[in-house]
Amino acid sequence: MKLIIAIVQDDYSTKVIKSLMSKKYRTTKLSSTGGFLKSGNTTLLIGVDDEKVNDVIKTIEDECKDRNDNKGKDEIAVGRANIFILNMKDFKKI
Repeated sequence: MKLIIAIVQDDYSTKVIKSLMSKKYRTTKLSSTGGFLKSGNTTLLIGVDDEKVNDVIKTIEDECKDRNDNKGKDEIAVGRANIFILNMKDFKKI
């Protein structure tokens, strides 16, 4: 079993959550702030079986499209998500 922690730009969070829910993946949403552009983020916690990890990553990837943001004189590519995958020993729903 794995715990996927996905940090997603706020602009994409609703679409990502809807796509995950349509595929029967439960997710916990946490509001967060940080990163280079100091923009709003949403942190998603998703517990899945090992064989489902690639499908979850693909779902997140499909909903998070690159976009460019002008900061000063530089144009910076933003979007997508930062994803951490952790091994879980156990999971209990109470």
